Amino acid sequence: MSPTLARHRQHGMALLVSLVFLLLLTLIGLSSMQSATLQEKMTSSVMLRNQSFQLAEAALRVGESAVQVEAYSLPVCTTATQCAPPAESATLTAAGRNSSSGVTWIAVPGGFYGVQNLGATLTAVNVPINTSATLYRITAVAVVGNNQRSVVESIYAKY
Repeated sequence: MSPTLARHRQHGMALLVSLVFLLLLTLIGLSSMQSATLQEKMTSSVMLRNQSFQLAEAALRVGESAVQVEAYSLPVCTTATQCAPPAESATLTAAGRNSSSGVTWIAVPGGFYGVQNLGATLTAVNVPINTSATLYRITAVAVVGNNQRSVVESIYAKY
């Protein structure tokens, strides 16, 4: 085989090897882009979940502040359904009174809160004996985006 003929064959082989390397680099680049996109979606989800939780906490504090007012009064829940944690908190989208639980949902920036009067108790922690306290359940709901919902509750004892 002459040197000229061998040189012509090598030109074709170099093209083939470079195309294979280009294909490998393209696959690595596509894989990296998919990974980056997935990480961005996960980061966004964590951020929305965190924001939802913070808004629910803020709504809870507003509800607790409303109960702290001296003149605040609410009738005591009378049935097991009315005294149970409100089930509608998983689907709540607007303020107003819920007919089944009896909770009136109040809109605040970023969410809602509802209060239930659980009744009075005579045994409270760190208070003088025979002091009664009225117990209130405050439930706060915040929804961020289409699917990030946070529900937080607290029991507030008012002496």
